[in-house]
Amino acid sequence: MIELELKNITKTFNDTKVAQHVINDISLDIKKGEIISILGPSGSGKSTLLNIILGITHVDSGEIICEGKDITNVPMKDRGFNIVFQDYALFPNLNVEKNIRYGLNNNPGVSTEQEVQDIIDIFDIRQHLKKNISQLSGGQKQRVALARTLVMKPKILLLDEPLSALDGVIKESIKAKIKEIVDQFQLTTIIVTHDPEEALTMSDRVLILNQGKIAQYDKPENIINKPKNEFIKDFILQQLTIKKDNIYTLFGDNNE
Repeated sequence: MIELELKNITKTFNDTKVAQHVINDISLDIKKGEIISILGPSGSGKSTLLNIILGITHVDSGEIICEGKDITNVPMKDRGFNIVFQDYALFPNLNVEKNIRYGLNNNPGVSTEQEVQDIIDIFDIRQHLKKNISQLSGGQKQRVALARTLVMKPKILLLDEPLSALDGVIKESIKAKIKEIVDQFQLTTIIVTHDPEEALTMSDRVLILNQGKIAQYDKPENIINKPKNEFIKDFILQQLTIKKDNIYTLFGDNNE
């Protein structure tokens, strides 16, 4: 089942005397329950595309279809999507529990009390509920941000560089938790990342952008083994932060 579809999306900014296509005629579909990563070099249009899907940025042309309905001109607040930002955007004046329940204050009944408690346990943050945000580690803050988002039952979860501030065991733990949540709730998830390793190991499909256009939209194993052009080869292989042999262990090695 197709959850989200973009049709011929174009966005031009006129920040200079010459208009520049930041997003140029992008069309793609995302299935329900998929994890999709948007990957590309700086300036490729990743954040702009995420903001278009969220509803922060309006398109110049094209259509956004969600569950068969045209939402191109639907305001962000009515789309039913939620985002977890790179810096978590938690409220420092509220403790962990109040942060998690913040959205429910204006939207009572979205989640039952039992559902809230279940999400707290899923992210293993019950022991931190009365703590101030300043007392938490980066991984704990990310868990709180994800919990706050999930209690609002988003149709689609958007993640902006969710692992960039984490490393080592904590990073791997959050990666595993995101995949677990997506599978458990069949929650369509779109991740913006600059890290090929992150995209290739977390996603069902990866969208690679280059200068506002789709360079390749494919399964991770196909991007590794069947790159469509030299840009894909260079961008992926030059920027991988783990050994090439490890990537090929995951996805096979037909690219030698």
